[in-house]
Amino acid sequence: MHYSEEKVIMAFQAFRELARDGIVGTEWSTVYKADDDVRDLLDLFAKEMACVNVPVGSSLYLIPETKMSPFHVNNDYLKKNYLRAGAVNADIYLMYFSTLILFGYFYDSYQTKEATRDFIGIEEWVREVHDKIQSLKEHDEETLKKEELAFSYNWTQIISKWDDMNDVRESAKRQSGNTISRLSFLDGVKRFLLDQELVRELGNQEITLTEKAKIIIQKYFMDLDYNKGIFEFIYRTEQGENHAGNK
Repeated sequence: MHYSEEKVIMAFQAFRELARDGIVGTEWSTVYKADDDVRDLLDLFAKEMACVNVPVGSSLYLIPETKMSPFHVNNDYLKKNYLRAGAVNADIYLMYFSTLILFGYFYDSYQTKEATRDFIGIEEWVREVHDKIQSLKEHDEETLKKEELAFSYNWTQIISKWDDMNDVRESAKRQSGNTISRLSFLDGVKRFLLDQELVRELGNQEITLTEKAKIIIQKYFMDLDYNKGIFEFIYRTEQGENHAGNK
């Protein structure tokens, strides 16, 4: 398809802002929605960067689609800014797992399109992660190894890392499965999600999903081609094979 010079320049100007800030406001978002040529070009530019353009309300976001994207947040950055000193890749795996559980908490099913909860407190989030870790433990070691290959998720390291947080030398355990260190870890995950505009603080240690998060969840996490049954595996033991599609 041939595009006019004017449309190419417009698309480049919009992409330049998207690449710089990760988001553009109403003016470019309106152009993206209304102008087929500019939208096609912006989507082509994004695809070349292994990204997608995601309109949310009056804004347009540039979202990395794979870790090959130059805009992908790499592990070293996550460790340095959101995790404790000495964090290893297992902390990153647990960070992703905790995020999945947080997103799943807001929906009745991993295939549900609309959120069914309004908020979650950080201590309840700790309990949700702890419960799902216990469910994973019900799988035998052979199954976990097999599913690690299928999903590229290091389930055994996730379980081990969570359990290790129960062994730190702290005296202020609030209740079984809910220690200060786990709260501290999830507070780091929360700060990452806040910075990425995926959650919003409500006060009183409670957070809620943003519209950006809901769009991404609908577009990717609820799509079996993307989540590849990860939620189904997490919930399989908890509620049985026949109800794996629902929490």
